[in-house]
Amino acid sequence: MARPLARLRSALDARVQAWIRRRQGIDPDPLRLDRRRIYILPTPLGIAYAAMLFAMVLGGMNYGNNLGLGLAFLLVSLGLVVMHHCHGTLSGLRLRLAATESGFVGSEVGFGINFENTALAPRPRIELGVGREPKRVVDVPAGGTATAELSVPATRRGRVRLERFVVATRHPLGLFRAWAVVHCEYAAIAWPAPAERGRVPPGIETDTGGAQEHAQGDHDFAGLRPFQPGDSLRRIAWKAYARGQGLHTKQYAGTDVVSHVFDWDSLPALGTEARLAQLCRWVLDAHEQGEAFGLRLPGVTLEPNVGTAHRERCLDALALFEVSDGRA
Repeated sequence: MARPLARLRSALDARVQAWIRRRQGIDPDPLRLDRRRIYILPTPLGIAYAAMLFAMVLGGMNYGNNLGLGLAFLLVSLGLVVMHHCHGTLSGLRLRLAATESGFVGSEVGFGINFENTALAPRPRIELGVGREPKRVVDVPAGGTATAELSVPATRRGRVRLERFVVATRHPLGLFRAWAVVHCEYAAIAWPAPAERGRVPPGIETDTGGAQEHAQGDHDFAGLRPFQPGDSLRRIAWKAYARGQGLHTKQYAGTDVVSHVFDWDSLPALGTEARLAQLCRWVLDAHEQGEAFGLRLPGVTLEPNVGTAHRERCLDALALFEVSDGRA
């Protein structure tokens, strides 16, 4: 009995979502939620509350209890006020995409959704989720902003799209649930899952003279500079950090810099996805060791460099590589 009911509910949900999409279309970014696109229904608690009020009215009329009828009508008025405030918590709320966070296949990618409240009253308990169950709950202050992150599983490399999500609230008292469905065109990038360690990368070169900006060698100590994201952990001045001087990186002059060029054609025995996984592993290892590295794919070449931004450029190129036209 449970399976037919589950299938019926799933089919009903699919038809309702299709109707909402036809009615609203693709939403712009940023988006303002107006009252015409906000839906509201009583929660199970709200249905129980309505049943209790009905019983109170029926009992008061049956026994001529004016005090009971007065209390019932007062509670009915309270329910109407709660319904109005629940709907108004979402009405006029502005939202936009704040940022996306890439991830590897098998993990999750993130979408940061920014909420802006231009009203003089706060908007508490704003729920954000992909389905019925909220994944994030955030309070938006009066005249302020708040950001919540949605996570979507990355099942394949490339662009992971967030085609729809739900903004909802049960504030106040939880008697009603107001919600709005947002159909968007947001996308984050899923990088290929790295291969296991073990295969040695080819094409190691040595650049004498410190040509790379952030990867100085080990010959002559030249001083300290503030730590920057992407610096090798082996070059951090841990003694200075222990003395409370902050996080700094050692600099050297007269250097030898090891650089790699990871070439698609150096792995002819592997299939497309296996090649991408191995190139991903080499990129991660070289970045972790503080070595300069470049990437050569059919249709694109990234020159050797270092740093977190360069690492992400290489991983993005691997994630967006298409076999059909042989281009990244």
